[in-house]
Amino acid sequence: MKTTYYTATSLDGFLATENDSLDWLFSLGELNESSYPEFISGVGALAMGSATYEWMLRNADKVAAETGSPWPYTQPAWVFTSRTLPAIDGANIQFASGDVRTVHAAMRAAAGDRNLWIVGGGDLAGQFYDAGLLDEIIVQIGSATLGKGKPLFPRTALYPALKLISVQQMGSGMAELRYQVKNPVQNDPVPSAATS
Repeated sequence: MKTTYYTATSLDGFLATENDSLDWLFSLGELNESSYPEFISGVGALAMGSATYEWMLRNADKVAAETGSPWPYTQPAWVFTSRTLPAIDGANIQFASGDVRTVHAAMRAAAGDRNLWIVGGGDLAGQFYDAGLLDEIIVQIGSATLGKGKPLFPRTALYPALKLISVQQMGSGMAELRYQVKNPVQNDPVPSAATS
């Protein structure tokens, strides 16, 4: 079982525009021609932030046109929010706040031996990283720049925190990079008996 941050970003490192628009992304490639169908088939539970969830609510028609349903997930989902948000009929959604470790444990229990997907945003993925719970980052980099917006991963992750595993071109508009994440908690140096 892996916990994966699977996402798309602009060439200059933004997930979305300042007003949470993803319109820039849809012209760059077809969802079914990407690694998404294989990826989602192995996912047993997912988590997302409130901005991602609210974008899906506002753009239900676009989501349905792209995926076939305004809520395209059959897996249980946790939405992190400090506010009360509307639920989606028929969707297995739980609203959560606070420490991601508690939710991660519930996601693991719900997913069985399948993978966990951190949908976004970047800060939520960063919280899983900070807690030592992120195993992999799969990022599809689009051939577009936004200038400013919502950052891909607002954390410091210095070598050897990320190990590049593969690079794949996807059409003329996207490239996919896969990184293994070295647990930052495990990467902290441990003082030896001689130095303490």
